[in-house]
Amino acid sequence: MRVDALAVRLRPRTPTEAVDLGVRLCQSVAPSVYRCYLAVAIPVTVLAFASIEVAGWLPTLAIWWSKPWLDRTILFVLSRAAFGQETTLADLWRAQWHVWWKPLVFSLTVRRLSPWRSLTEPVYLLEGGSAWSSRPRIRQIRNRNWGAAFMMTQAFSMTEIALSLSLVSLIFWFAPSGQAPDIFSLFTDDTPGLLAVANIAAYAVAVLFLEPFYVAAGFAMYLNRRAELEAWDIEQEFRRAFVD
Repeated sequence: MRVDALAVRLRPRTPTEAVDLGVRLCQSVAPSVYRCYLAVAIPVTVLAFASIEVAGWLPTLAIWWSKPWLDRTILFVLSRAAFGQETTLADLWRAQWHVWWKPLVFSLTVRRLSPWRSLTEPVYLLEGGSAWSSRPRIRQIRNRNWGAAFMMTQAFSMTEIALSLSLVSLIFWFAPSGQAPDIFSLFTDDTPGLLAVANIAAYAVAVLFLEPFYVAAGFAMYLNRRAELEAWDIEQEFRRAFVD
């Protein structure tokens, strides 16, 4: 990796500072991230919605289960942004085998249950190792950061739930007087059709909005860990000094 080409200024950071860096990175390239991410995530969400005829809970499960696979599109864009490169849909399409199809089964099985997947996913996507050969590298990256990565995952999960409930609550806030649906019907098997759809839609919107920031936070933690292991920050400063 060409450290001198990084557009991100590296320095020793705590895990929480690295998370903040990731959020800032996502904000700075949000148009590129969301353009590519939504081009993939919206068709998946539509397909998930179609399964509501099978079971009311199935669309939510399908969206939740597809997250690790969708995260790879976000990470691809962010990894290029870290080097100052903008990503177009054409760039994503050319890299589709590496980003989407090669890791499909692994992403939807083992990766789905990883509580620190946003920290370790860059190892698989950016370092090019197989699921088996990458295990020592995963342990090295995760070492001393697994707790922070786990807590970060839980924080984003809680935020996702809070945002979903906030969006659903709009139905009750804006319903005509005396016509608001029964809130307890959300937790029963006989949930009204419209309320069930609204519940799924709220979750989908929360995922579509928050997931890029979650992936960016883990990516920044990964960069911070590599800088710590390989003294990237020192190398970067030396290169800048000699260029200046």
